Amino acid sequence: MSSVAVVTGAGSGIGEAIVRELASRGHLVIVTDLVIESAMRVAQDLEGSKALALDVTDAEQCRIVAELIAEEHGGIDVWVSNAGVSKMVRFLDITESDYDRTLDVNLKGVFLASQAAARVMASSGRPGVIVNVASMAGKQGKVPFLADYVASKFGVVGLTQAMAFELADQGIRVNSVCPGYVATAMQQRELQWEADLRGKTVEAVRESWIADTPLGRLEEPHDVAKVVAFLTGPDSAFLTGESIAVNGGAFMD
Repeated sequence: MSSVAVVTGAGSGIGEAIVRELASRGHLVIVTDLVIESAMRVAQDLEGSKALALDVTDAEQCRIVAELIAEEHGGIDVWVSNAGVSKMVRFLDITESDYDRTLDVNLKGVFLASQAAARVMASSGRPGVIVNVASMAGKQGKVPFLADYVASKFGVVGLTQAMAFELADQGIRVNSVCPGYVATAMQQRELQWEADLRGKTVEAVRESWIADTPLGRLEEPHDVAKVVAFLTGPDSAFLTGESIAVNGGAFMD
């Protein structure tokens, strides 16, 4: 029987890359996204895959989706909490609503989705793996115009450790990945935001991000997806509570 993997925020970008990488390694992948049309587009050419709408900030939706998948497939083996948002604003200009939105999706969303997944895994009695997508902004505060995002991703790193500690005796491993400057639609928005805030061109900002990365290029979604796949597989069987930097050296710890 194929391993059953669920990915949130999987309708584009890093989430889509994770779905395709896991599917290529034999997982039966359930594609979830707030926008069901995006999830359906990703799932349509993957054998056995299914698309489901999921708002990770809604605890009841998270519970229903996790239980539905487990009932249909006998359990959940892998859960990847990838859904996230960003908005670049100077610290003094961040509104309470900006802050609430960022923390709701990026941190509470990981908490609610992972809690729903862990409950299903624990009740099924079979080992499971949870991978949370954090950021290199979860390991350093030296990130311009993203204070609320930094707070949310530091939270994901801490939550990952707490989950790993508490869930270990139930056979559930929990780790996170910390990407850097990933070439996605979200990055395109951030490039424009930072260019506007700094009074520079988008190309100048892009070049500065590349200069910050010792490996000399912007990260691609598949760079992240391959590390997520490693964390779900047997080669990482004794790894839990870690937040793996996947950023080409842009931040080293």
